Amino acid sequence: MSILKKALATAAVATALMAQTAAAENVKIALVVKALGIGFFEAAAKGAEEAAAELGDVEIIYTGPTDTTAEGQIEVINSLIAQGVNAIAVSANDKDALVPTLQKAMDRGITVISWDSGVAKEGRAMHLNPSSNALIGNTIIKLAADHLPEGGDVAILSASATATNQNIWIEEAKKVLPNYAGINLVATVYGDDLADKSYREAQGLMATYPDLKAIIAPTTVGILAASQAITDAGKIGEINVTGLGLPSEMAGAVASGATKSFAIWNPIDLGYAATMISYNLVKGNAKAEAGASIGMGRMGNATLDDGNEAAMSDPFTYDSSNIDQFKSIF
Repeated sequence: MSILKKALATAAVATALMAQTAAAENVKIALVVKALGIGFFEAAAKGAEEAAAELGDVEIIYTGPTDTTAEGQIEVINSLIAQGVNAIAVSANDKDALVPTLQKAMDRGITVISWDSGVAKEGRAMHLNPSSNALIGNTIIKLAADHLPEGGDVAILSASATATNQNIWIEEAKKVLPNYAGINLVATVYGDDLADKSYREAQGLMATYPDLKAIIAPTTVGILAASQAITDAGKIGEINVTGLGLPSEMAGAVASGATKSFAIWNPIDLGYAATMISYNLVKGNAKAEAGASIGMGRMGNATLDDGNEAAMSDPFTYDSSNIDQFKSIF
């Protein structure tokens, strides 16, 4: 081989090694969602990719099971442990069932946080709530009460019975019921964040409670399915659907009158913030302990309470006056 060819070959090898080294230095952050194919989580993934582009040395692995089960998430997490990711940021289907697997991840040196729907404290370094639980609980009741000046029967259509975040919000909502005269909570049912099951549960509520005035769904899948069920039943104007939804998905329901108003934080911001927190913990820029302030990029700082939890921002209410501004964004 000539000197020139040897030099070229050596340069090629060196370039390949440098590329491999650069790739190896990337921080691999896995965003584990409740289930794939849900608009809320797809929007959160966009935020995670935004954070990765801003940081420059981050690889996002967006993943989750095909249905909202703890078993599915455990299988996904075990695969991520085997891949040797640097961080796992999970929105949990069950706060307790994931703990042993996430503890295994932490034992392997993987940073674990939960976001959106929390994991028990033993299974993560910290949890990022999208907002204050008390404020969300009050908001979802107020959204219904604002359009029921005379009061009336309301029901809650939630995600799964084990979903950490929805269960906490429902408990907070029950606490503030006495503040809203005449609002009577008649039932809580679960659609498992499946559109068809949520639709059937909404139909069941209408059949069981003929005086029902509002369905409150603190889940983006449930609120859309309930709005469709109300529309198909010809109940627009009789039953109002409200809760937490995405502007892009709920614009039609607002236009039809099936939903007068709803609320949500920006899921893009939530995915972005969870990624920034994960990165700062992996890099040692912050430590997950009570009182700590962890950077969230353009979202500011997350301040941890005694349970190593933090809130990102307040929920925002959408209605016919503003939804057109946001429906093309998320």
